[in-house]
Formats: sequence, structure tokens, C-alpha cells
Amino acid sequence: MITNDSSFQVSTDSSRLDVPMIYRFLSEQSTWAVGISRAVVERSLENSLCFGGFLDGRQIAFARVVTDYATCAHLCDVFVLPEYRGHGYAKLLIGVVMRHPSLQRLRRITLNTTDAHGLYERFGFTRLQRPETAMELYFPNIYVS
Repeated sequence: MITNDSSFQVSTDSSRLDVPMIYRFLSEQSTWAVGISRAVVERSLENSLCFGGFLDGRQIAFARVVTDYATCAHLCDVFVLPEYRGHGYAKLLIGVVMRHPSLQRLRRITLNTTDAHGLYERFGFTRLQRPETAMELYFPNIYVS
């Protein structure tokens, strides 16, 4: 799937992904995966529906969805490289993600965010409707050796 908005494209073609750039961003600049290994990043890409955002052919954005394609999905690892923020690329990227045919008719799509609530609310995301029913296993230092 490729969507154009002038010179910004979003593609699910995994052969186009700039894996070294994705790894560098996640392991060095993200707030959620600092220290993650290249092997873990590669395994996560192989087992997810990945979306690359490209500006004039260069990947500047990324998102992935972990899903069973039937009932639920989790949106994660969403980013736009810092030097390209503020131009609406995240909104374009998430718009393509949310329109992807494989993600229609799922009962629930979840995500975690510390600072982009406004972005996701534009696409219908809300705070947990019943937070008392949600639980997690969380290992915050798993990538730190």
C-alpha cells in the first residue's frame, strides 16, 4: 500500500524500510526503547505490519502494528525523525495506518503514548474506557544491560 501526499509517501513494502535508521532511532532517541538490540528490532519488524513514511524517497517516519488481523491490534514504535517534525507527517502516517484494509473491523486497537494524545484523538482514540479491566506485564529496563 502506498499513499501519496505531494512528496510524502507511506508504504507497507518491507523491502523499502531503512532498518538501520529505525534501529538507531529506537535504540538511541526514543523514550520507550533506548538500548534495544538490533536483533530485537529486526524480529519486531518481521512480525509486524510496518509502515514507512518517505519524503522524496528517504524514510523519515515509521509505525508498526502488531495484530492477529481478526480481533485486535496494537500500534507502536510511531515516530517522525526530529528534523522533520511539525509538518504534519505523523498525521499523514497515522491516517494511512488507520485506513489500512487489514485493520478495519477489528474490535480494539490500542497504543501507548506519553505526549501525542491529541494526534491519536483525531483518529478516534480515547483514554481507556474501562481502565480497571486493563493489566500489563512491564519490564522497563529489559533493553538496558
